[in-house]
Amino acid sequence: MCRSIKTLRPPMTPEVSDEDIAAAALQYVRKVSGFHAPAAHNRLVFDQAVTAVAEATRELLDGLEVRGAARPPSR
Repeated sequence: MCRSIKTLRPPMTPEVSDEDIAAAALQYVRKVSGFHAPAAHNRLVFDQAVTAVAEATRELLDGLEVRGAARPPSR
């Protein structure tokens, strides 16, 4: 795994778009699977993984609380 993972944004910045989350999920699945683009017989499981990672990321971001910071309105 990559040892130079960088923070993409500071906590509680303006809302991250769904497109940003989808792009990050795709990058993660590519990194973990080792495939930039899956073969046809792996496309379904690859796409399902991207969707699952994106959903987990949205849940994470929606649930985070930073002490002393005003929470932005929920989506």
